[in-house]
Amino acid sequence: MSYPLVLVHGYSDEGASFRAWERILEQRGYDVATIHACNYRSLTNEVTIKDIAEGFDRALRIRAGLSADEPFDAIVHSTGMLVVRAWLTAYAGRRDRLKHLIGLAPATFGSPLAHKGRSWLGALFKGNRQLGPDFLEAGDRVLDGLELGSRFTWDLAHADLLGDETFYGPTKRTPYVFVFCGNESYGGLRKLINEAGSDGTVRWAACPLNTRKICLDMTRDPAREEGTKRVSVAPWKNADIPLIPIDGKNHGTILSAPGEELANLVDSALQVGNATAFSDWTTTATKSTKRARDRMDEYQQFIVRAVDERDDPVPDYNIQLFTRTGAGADRGVRNFDTDVHTYRGDPSLRCFHVRLADLDYRNLKSLWMRVIASSGSQLVGYHGFGSEKSGRRATDGKWDAELDLSNLVDDAGIQFFYPFTTTLIEVRLNREPLPMTGKNEVAWF
Repeated sequence: MSYPLVLVHGYSDEGASFRAWERILEQRGYDVATIHACNYRSLTNEVTIKDIAEGFDRALRIRAGLSADEPFDAIVHSTGMLVVRAWLTAYAGRRDRLKHLIGLAPATFGSPLAHKGRSWLGALFKGNRQLGPDFLEAGDRVLDGLELGSRFTWDLAHADLLGDETFYGPTKRTPYVFVFCGNESYGGLRKLINEAGSDGTVRWAACPLNTRKICLDMTRDPAREEGTKRVSVAPWKNADIPLIPIDGKNHGTILSAPGEELANLVDSALQVGNATAFSDWTTTATKSTKRARDRMDEYQQFIVRAVDERDDPVPDYNIQLFTRTGAGADRGVRNFDTDVHTYRGDPSLRCFHVRLADLDYRNLKSLWMRVIASSGSQLVGYHGFGSEKSGRRATDGKWDAELDLSNLVDDAGIQFFYPFTTTLIEVRLNREPLPMTGKNEVAWF
Protein backbone atom coordinates (compact mmCIF):
# COMPACT_ATOMS: atom_id res chain seq x y z
CA MET A 1 0.00 0.00 0.00
CA SER A 2 1.27 3.46 -0.88
CA TYR A 3 0.98 6.31 1.62
CA PRO A 4 1.41 10.07 1.20
CA LEU A 5 5.11 10.88 1.44
CA VAL A 6 6.42 13.78 3.50
CA LEU A 7 9.97 15.17 2.98
CA VAL A 8 11.61 17.05 5.86
CA HIS A 9 14.85 18.99 5.33
CA GLY A 10 17.66 19.88 7.73
CA TYR A 11 18.97 22.98 9.50
CA SER A 12 19.29 26.16 7.36
CA ASP A 13 17.82 24.34 4.35
CA GLU A 14 14.46 24.25 2.54
CA GLY A 15 12.09 21.76 0.97
CA ALA A 16 13.45 22.49 -2.52
CA SER A 17 16.60 20.58 -1.56
CA PHE A 18 14.60 17.35 -2.13
CA ARG A 19 14.08 18.01 -5.87
CA ALA A 20 16.44 15.20 -6.89
CA TRP A 21 14.52 12.79 -4.66
CA GLU A 22 11.17 14.01 -6.02
CA ARG A 23 12.34 13.21 -9.57
CA ILE A 24 13.60 9.77 -8.50
CA LEU A 25 10.34 8.92 -6.75
CA GLU A 26 8.25 10.11 -9.70
CA GLN A 27 10.31 7.95 -12.07
CA ARG A 28 9.61 4.96 -9.84
CA GLY A 29 5.86 5.39 -10.00
CA TYR A 30 5.10 7.50 -6.91
CA ASP A 31 2.21 9.93 -7.35
CA VAL A 32 3.73 13.43 -7.23
CA ALA A 33 0.43 14.77 -5.91
CA THR A 34 1.00 12.82 -2.68
CA ILE A 35 4.63 13.95 -2.17
CA HIS A 36 4.84 16.94 0.18
CA ALA A 37 8.13 18.78 0.81
CA CYS A 38 7.96 20.55 4.17
CA ASN A 39 9.57 23.93 4.85
CA TYR A 40 10.32 25.23 8.35
CA ARG A 41 12.19 28.09 10.01
CA SER A 42 15.46 27.05 11.61
CA LEU A 43 17.34 30.37 11.51
CA THR A 44 15.17 32.30 13.97
CA ASN A 45 16.69 32.53 17.45
CA GLU A 46 13.41 32.18 19.37
CA VAL A 47 12.26 28.94 17.66
CA THR A 48 13.05 25.52 19.14
CA ILE A 49 12.99 22.07 17.55
CA LYS A 50 9.85 21.32 19.59
CA ASP A 51 8.23 24.43 18.10
CA ILE A 52 9.10 23.18 14.63
CA ALA A 53 7.62 19.77 15.46
CA GLU A 54 4.29 21.33 16.41
CA GLY A 55 4.44 23.59 13.36
CA PHE A 56 5.03 20.44 11.32
CA ASP A 57 1.86 18.90 12.77
CA ARG A 58 -0.18 21.95 11.80
CA ALA A 59 1.37 22.00 8.33
CA LEU A 60 0.40 18.34 7.83
CA ARG A 61 -3.24 19.30 8.27
CA ILE A 62 -3.37 22.70 6.60
CA ARG A 63 -0.68 22.62 3.91
CA ALA A 64 -0.37 18.93 3.05
CA GLY A 65 -4.07 18.31 3.58
CA LEU A 66 -3.67 15.16 5.68
CA SER A 67 -6.46 14.45 8.13
CA ALA A 68 -5.71 14.16 11.85
CA ASP A 69 -5.31 10.38 11.76
CA GLU A 70 -4.21 9.83 8.16
CA PRO A 71 -1.10 7.60 7.83
CA PHE A 72 1.97 8.74 5.90
CA ASP A 73 5.65 7.96 5.19
CA ALA A 74 8.54 10.34 5.78
CA ILE A 75 12.00 10.86 4.32
CA VAL A 76 14.10 13.16 6.50
CA HIS A 77 17.53 14.69 6.11
CA SER A 78 19.81 15.75 8.98
CA THR A 79 17.86 17.83 11.55
CA GLY A 80 14.63 16.58 9.98
CA MET A 81 15.06 13.42 12.05
CA LEU A 82 14.91 15.42 15.29
CA VAL A 83 11.82 17.27 14.07
CA VAL A 84 9.95 14.04 13.34
CA ARG A 85 11.12 12.33 16.54
CA ALA A 86 10.00 15.33 18.59
CA TRP A 87 6.66 15.20 16.78
CA LEU A 88 6.28 11.48 17.48
CA THR A 89 6.94 11.79 21.21
CA ALA A 90 4.74 14.82 21.88
CA TYR A 91 1.40 12.95 21.86
CA ALA A 92 0.25 9.34 22.00
CA GLY A 93 -1.12 7.89 18.78
CA ARG A 94 1.26 9.54 16.36
CA ARG A 95 3.26 6.32 15.97
CA ASP A 96 0.18 4.74 14.37
CA ARG A 97 0.26 7.37 11.63
CA LEU A 98 3.92 7.19 10.60
CA LYS A 99 4.47 3.97 8.65
CA HIS A 100 8.00 4.33 7.27
CA LEU A 101 10.76 6.68 8.42
CA ILE A 102 13.76 7.03 6.09
CA GLY A 103 16.71 8.84 7.65
CA LEU A 104 19.26 10.32 5.24
CA ALA A 105 22.34 11.30 7.27
CA PRO A 106 20.10 12.01 10.27
CA ALA A 107 21.32 14.24 13.08
CA THR A 108 19.93 11.76 15.61
CA PHE A 109 22.32 13.05 18.28
CA GLY A 110 23.18 16.41 16.79
CA SER A 111 26.28 17.56 14.95
CA PRO A 112 29.83 18.64 15.87
CA LEU A 113 29.23 21.76 13.77
CA ALA A 114 26.32 23.04 15.85
CA HIS A 115 28.29 24.90 18.52
CA LYS A 116 30.40 26.51 15.79
CA GLY A 117 27.28 27.76 14.05
CA ARG A 118 26.36 29.79 17.12
CA SER A 119 29.34 32.07 16.65
CA TRP A 120 29.20 35.35 14.72
CA LEU A 121 31.05 33.71 11.83
CA GLY A 122 28.42 31.00 11.75
CA ALA A 123 25.68 33.62 11.60
CA LEU A 124 27.48 35.35 8.74
CA PHE A 125 27.75 32.24 6.57
CA LYS A 126 24.67 30.29 7.66
CA GLY A 127 22.44 32.97 9.12
CA ASN A 128 19.05 34.14 7.91
CA ARG A 129 19.66 36.43 4.91
CA GLN A 130 16.11 37.72 4.52
CA LEU A 131 15.81 41.36 5.57
CA GLY A 132 13.72 41.78 8.67
CA PRO A 133 13.91 41.27 12.45
CA ASP A 134 15.61 37.87 12.03
CA PHE A 135 18.34 39.09 9.66
CA LEU A 136 21.62 37.20 10.21
CA GLU A 137 20.17 35.15 13.06
CA ALA A 138 21.52 31.60 13.15
CA GLY A 139 18.75 29.85 15.07
CA ASP A 140 20.37 29.74 18.51
CA ARG A 141 17.77 27.49 20.15
CA VAL A 142 17.77 25.01 17.27
CA LEU A 143 21.56 24.91 17.38
CA ASP A 144 21.40 24.41 21.15
CA GLY A 145 19.37 21.25 20.53
CA LEU A 146 21.82 20.16 17.84
CA GLU A 147 24.89 20.68 20.02
CA LEU A 148 26.77 17.53 20.99
CA GLY A 149 25.53 16.15 24.30
CA SER A 150 22.59 18.57 24.44
CA ARG A 151 19.89 18.22 27.06
CA PHE A 152 17.33 18.12 24.25
CA THR A 153 18.78 15.01 22.57
CA TRP A 154 19.40 13.40 25.99
CA ASP A 155 15.74 13.85 26.97
CA LEU A 156 14.45 12.87 23.54
CA ALA A 157 16.41 9.61 23.62
CA HIS A 158 14.86 8.79 26.98
CA ALA A 159 11.41 9.40 25.50
CA ASP A 160 11.57 7.30 22.33
CA LEU A 161 14.67 5.08 22.55
CA LEU A 162 14.86 4.24 26.26
CA GLY A 163 11.32 4.75 27.56
CA ASP A 164 8.77 2.17 28.63
CA GLU A 165 7.13 1.97 25.20
CA THR A 166 8.39 0.73 21.84
CA PHE A 167 8.51 3.53 19.28
CA TYR A 168 10.28 1.93 16.32
CA GLY A 169 8.98 -1.39 15.00
CA PRO A 170 8.88 -3.88 13.74
CA THR A 171 5.07 -3.79 13.93
CA LYS A 172 2.30 -2.07 12.04
CA ARG A 173 1.63 0.06 15.13
CA THR A 174 5.10 1.65 14.94
CA PRO A 175 7.10 3.04 12.01
CA TYR A 176 9.66 0.93 10.19
CA VAL A 177 12.90 2.93 10.36
CA PHE A 178 15.84 2.87 7.93
CA VAL A 179 19.03 4.89 8.45
CA PHE A 180 21.54 5.77 5.72
CA CYS A 181 24.73 7.83 5.78
CA GLY A 182 27.54 8.48 3.31
CA ASN A 183 31.00 7.12 4.10
CA GLU A 184 32.88 10.20 2.85
CA SER A 185 33.33 13.78 4.05
CA TYR A 186 33.35 17.02 2.09
CA GLY A 187 35.90 17.92 -0.54
CA GLY A 188 37.23 21.29 -1.66
CA LEU A 189 37.25 24.19 0.79
CA ARG A 190 34.55 22.57 2.93
CA LYS A 191 36.97 19.80 3.91
CA LEU A 192 38.34 22.27 6.45
CA ILE A 193 35.34 21.49 8.67
CA ASN A 194 35.52 17.72 8.22
CA GLU A 195 35.75 15.52 11.29
CA ALA A 196 37.05 11.95 11.23
CA GLY A 197 34.25 9.41 11.49
CA SER A 198 31.66 11.66 9.88
CA ASP A 199 30.04 12.54 6.56
CA GLY A 200 31.23 16.12 7.04
CA THR A 201 28.28 17.19 9.21
CA VAL A 202 27.01 14.24 11.27
CA ARG A 203 28.97 11.45 12.91
CA TRP A 204 28.45 7.91 11.69
CA ALA A 205 28.09 6.68 15.27
CA ALA A 206 25.47 9.34 16.01
CA CYS A 207 23.11 8.51 13.12
CA PRO A 208 21.53 5.16 14.13
CA LEU A 209 18.75 4.75 16.65
CA ASN A 210 20.54 1.75 18.20
CA THR A 211 21.16 3.44 21.53
CA ARG A 212 22.01 1.82 24.84
CA LYS A 213 22.10 3.30 28.32
CA ILE A 214 24.31 2.31 31.24
CA CYS A 215 23.58 3.66 34.70
CA LEU A 216 26.36 3.79 37.29
CA ASP A 217 24.48 4.38 40.52
CA MET A 218 26.63 5.12 43.55
CA THR A 219 23.86 6.67 45.63
CA ARG A 220 22.74 3.32 47.06
CA ASP A 221 24.73 1.13 49.44
CA PRO A 222 24.98 -2.49 48.20
CA ALA A 223 26.15 -3.55 51.68
CA ARG A 224 22.84 -2.41 53.17
CA GLU A 225 20.39 -2.94 50.32
CA GLU A 226 20.25 -6.53 49.15
CA GLY A 227 20.00 -6.88 45.39
CA THR A 228 21.27 -3.37 44.71
CA LYS A 229 22.95 -3.10 41.32
CA ARG A 230 25.81 -0.68 41.03
CA VAL A 231 25.88 -1.04 37.24
CA SER A 232 22.71 -1.53 35.23
CA VAL A 233 21.93 -1.59 31.51
CA ALA A 234 18.57 -0.34 30.26
CA PRO A 235 16.52 -3.03 28.48
CA TRP A 236 16.40 -2.87 24.69
CA LYS A 237 12.96 -1.69 23.53
CA ASN A 238 13.18 -1.05 19.78
CA ALA A 239 14.00 -3.02 16.67
CA ASP A 240 17.61 -3.39 15.54
CA ILE A 241 18.07 -0.44 13.15
CA PRO A 242 21.69 -0.47 11.96
CA LEU A 243 23.47 2.20 9.96
CA ILE A 244 23.43 1.44 6.23
CA PRO A 245 26.50 3.16 4.68
CA ILE A 246 26.38 4.55 1.16
CA ASP A 247 29.66 4.49 -0.74
CA GLY A 248 31.04 7.78 -2.01
CA LYS A 249 28.35 10.04 -0.54
CA ASN A 250 28.66 12.88 1.97
CA HIS A 251 26.12 14.93 3.90
CA GLY A 252 25.22 16.99 0.85
CA THR A 253 25.36 14.51 -2.00
CA ILE A 254 23.21 11.94 -0.20
CA LEU A 255 20.43 14.46 -0.81
CA SER A 256 21.41 16.14 -4.08
CA ALA A 257 22.88 13.16 -5.96
CA PRO A 258 21.77 9.96 -4.19
CA GLY A 259 22.56 7.55 -7.01
CA GLU A 260 20.95 4.29 -8.13
CA GLU A 261 22.05 2.15 -5.18
CA LEU A 262 20.54 4.40 -2.53
CA ALA A 263 17.41 5.01 -4.60
CA ASN A 264 16.85 1.25 -4.86
CA LEU A 265 17.37 0.78 -1.12
CA VAL A 266 14.93 3.55 -0.21
CA ASP A 267 12.34 2.35 -2.72
CA SER A 268 12.46 -1.20 -1.34
CA ALA A 269 12.37 0.11 2.26
CA LEU A 270 9.12 1.93 1.54
CA GLN A 271 7.57 -1.40 0.51
CA VAL A 272 8.32 -3.17 3.82
CA GLY A 273 5.06 -4.13 5.52
CA ASN A 274 5.78 -6.71 8.22
CA ALA A 275 8.46 -7.89 10.64
CA THR A 276 9.76 -10.61 8.32
CA ALA A 277 10.12 -8.21 5.41
CA PHE A 278 11.88 -5.71 7.69
CA SER A 279 14.38 -8.34 8.87
CA ASP A 280 14.97 -9.56 5.30
CA TRP A 281 15.51 -6.00 4.06
CA THR A 282 18.04 -5.29 6.84
CA THR A 283 19.98 -8.47 6.08
CA THR A 284 20.05 -7.80 2.34
CA ALA A 285 20.99 -4.12 2.71
CA THR A 286 23.77 -4.91 5.18
CA LYS A 287 25.29 -7.46 2.79
CA SER A 288 24.99 -5.24 -0.29
CA THR A 289 26.71 -2.30 1.43
CA LYS A 290 29.53 -4.32 3.03
CA ARG A 291 32.10 -2.76 0.73
CA ALA A 292 31.09 0.72 1.87
CA ARG A 293 31.22 -0.39 5.52
CA ASP A 294 34.69 -1.89 5.06
CA ARG A 295 35.97 1.54 4.03
CA MET A 296 34.85 3.08 7.33
CA ASP A 297 36.73 3.09 10.63
CA GLU A 298 34.64 1.90 13.57
CA TYR A 299 33.57 4.76 15.83
CA GLN A 300 31.41 4.97 18.91
CA GLN A 301 29.92 7.95 20.69
CA PHE A 302 29.34 8.17 24.44
CA ILE A 303 27.18 10.81 26.10
CA VAL A 304 27.82 11.04 29.84
CA ARG A 305 25.70 12.87 32.37
CA ALA A 306 26.62 13.18 36.05
CA VAL A 307 23.87 13.98 38.57
CA ASP A 308 23.39 13.81 42.33
CA GLU A 309 20.64 12.00 44.25
CA ARG A 310 18.27 14.93 43.66
CA ASP A 311 18.88 14.81 39.89
CA ASP A 312 20.77 18.10 40.07
CA PRO A 313 23.73 18.32 37.67
CA VAL A 314 27.31 17.65 38.76
CA PRO A 315 29.15 20.22 36.61
CA ASP A 316 32.77 19.58 37.63
CA TYR A 317 33.85 15.99 37.08
CA ASN A 318 36.18 13.81 35.07
CA ILE A 319 35.97 10.17 34.01
CA GLN A 320 38.77 7.88 32.91
CA LEU A 321 38.73 4.26 31.73
CA PHE A 322 41.47 1.82 32.65
CA THR A 323 42.17 -1.89 32.79
CA ARG A 324 43.55 -3.69 35.83
CA THR A 325 45.83 -6.73 35.77
CA GLY A 326 45.97 -9.49 38.35
CA ALA A 327 49.05 -7.87 39.89
CA GLY A 328 47.02 -4.74 40.67
CA ALA A 329 48.73 -2.58 38.05
CA ASP A 330 46.51 -0.12 36.18
CA ARG A 331 46.77 0.76 32.51
CA GLY A 332 44.67 3.56 31.07
CA VAL A 333 42.48 2.95 28.03
CA ARG A 334 44.27 5.27 25.66
CA ASN A 335 42.47 7.79 23.48
CA PHE A 336 39.10 7.42 25.18
CA ASP A 337 39.05 11.04 26.29
CA THR A 338 40.96 12.73 23.45
CA ASP A 339 37.80 14.01 21.68
CA VAL A 340 35.38 15.35 24.30
CA HIS A 341 32.81 18.13 23.98
CA THR A 342 31.15 19.69 27.03
CA TYR A 343 27.61 20.91 26.38
CA ARG A 344 27.54 24.68 26.92
CA GLY A 345 24.10 24.77 28.48
CA ASP A 346 24.89 22.17 31.16
CA PRO A 347 28.48 20.99 31.78
CA SER A 348 27.19 17.84 33.48
CA LEU A 349 26.68 16.56 29.92
CA ARG A 350 29.77 15.48 27.99
CA CYS A 351 30.08 13.85 24.56
CA PHE A 352 32.99 11.48 23.85
CA HIS A 353 33.83 10.42 20.28
CA VAL A 354 36.06 7.37 20.05
CA ARG A 355 37.79 5.54 17.22
CA LEU A 356 37.54 2.01 18.56
CA ALA A 357 40.66 0.73 16.82
CA ASP A 358 42.68 3.14 18.99
CA LEU A 359 41.41 1.45 22.15
CA ASP A 360 42.30 -2.17 21.33
CA TYR A 361 38.95 -2.87 22.97
CA ARG A 362 38.57 -6.43 21.69
CA ASN A 363 41.53 -7.52 23.80
CA LEU A 364 40.44 -5.95 27.08
CA LYS A 365 40.12 -8.49 29.89
CA SER A 366 38.81 -6.02 32.46
CA LEU A 367 37.39 -2.52 32.44
CA TRP A 368 37.27 0.03 35.26
CA MET A 369 36.07 3.61 35.41
CA ARG A 370 37.58 6.29 37.61
CA VAL A 371 35.25 9.16 38.56
CA ILE A 372 36.67 12.39 39.95
CA ALA A 373 34.14 15.00 41.10
CA SER A 374 34.49 18.34 42.84
CA SER A 375 31.91 20.61 44.44
CA GLY A 376 34.27 23.58 44.45
CA SER A 377 33.65 24.04 48.15
CA GLN A 378 34.97 22.66 51.43
CA LEU A 379 31.43 22.74 52.83
CA VAL A 380 29.85 20.13 50.55
CA GLY A 381 31.17 17.20 48.58
CA TYR A 382 30.25 14.13 46.56
CA HIS A 383 30.17 10.60 47.81
CA GLY A 384 29.49 7.12 46.44
CA PHE A 385 28.89 4.23 48.79
CA GLY A 386 31.75 1.73 48.92
CA SER A 387 33.54 3.07 45.85
CA GLU A 388 36.06 5.60 47.15
CA LYS A 389 39.55 4.99 45.93
CA SER A 390 40.94 6.12 49.27
CA GLY A 391 38.36 4.22 51.32
CA ARG A 392 36.97 7.38 52.92
CA ARG A 393 35.03 10.47 51.94
CA ALA A 394 36.83 13.52 50.72
CA THR A 395 37.12 16.44 53.11
CA ASP A 396 38.02 19.19 50.65
CA GLY A 397 35.13 18.95 48.17
CA LYS A 398 37.10 16.68 45.83
CA TRP A 399 36.25 13.00 45.47
CA ASP A 400 37.91 10.12 43.66
CA ALA A 401 36.31 6.71 43.12
CA GLU A 402 36.69 3.57 41.02
CA LEU A 403 34.02 1.29 39.63
CA ASP A 404 34.42 -2.17 38.09
CA LEU A 405 32.74 -2.47 34.68
CA SER A 406 34.35 -5.75 33.73
CA ASN A 407 31.03 -7.55 33.39
CA LEU A 408 30.26 -5.27 30.43
CA VAL A 409 33.13 -6.69 28.38
CA ASP A 410 32.38 -10.37 29.02
CA ASP A 411 31.39 -12.37 25.95
CA ALA A 412 28.15 -13.39 27.65
CA GLY A 413 27.09 -9.85 28.58
CA ILE A 414 26.22 -6.59 26.86
CA GLN A 415 29.40 -4.98 25.64
CA PHE A 416 30.49 -1.52 26.67
CA PHE A 417 32.04 -0.94 23.24
CA TYR A 418 29.76 -1.33 20.23
CA PRO A 419 30.65 0.16 16.81
CA PHE A 420 28.45 2.75 15.11
CA THR A 421 26.24 3.43 18.12
CA THR A 422 25.72 6.07 20.78
CA THR A 423 25.88 4.89 24.39
CA LEU A 424 24.38 7.01 27.17
CA ILE A 425 26.07 6.80 30.57
CA GLU A 426 24.44 8.24 33.67
CA VAL A 427 26.64 8.60 36.75
CA ARG A 428 24.72 9.14 39.99
CA LEU A 429 26.47 10.48 43.12
CA ASN A 430 25.44 11.65 46.58
CA ARG A 431 26.00 15.33 47.39
CA GLU A 432 26.31 15.91 51.12
CA PRO A 433 27.62 18.48 53.63
CA LEU A 434 31.15 17.65 54.69
CA PRO A 435 31.91 17.04 58.39
CA MET A 436 33.56 20.16 59.77
CA THR A 437 33.68 21.90 63.14
CA GLY A 438 31.82 24.89 64.58
CA LYS A 439 30.77 27.59 62.17
CA ASN A 440 32.54 25.89 59.29
CA GLU A 441 29.52 23.57 58.96
CA VAL A 442 26.80 24.17 56.38
CA ALA A 443 24.36 24.35 59.29
CA TRP A 444 24.81 24.25 63.05
CA PHE A 445 23.19 25.04 66.42
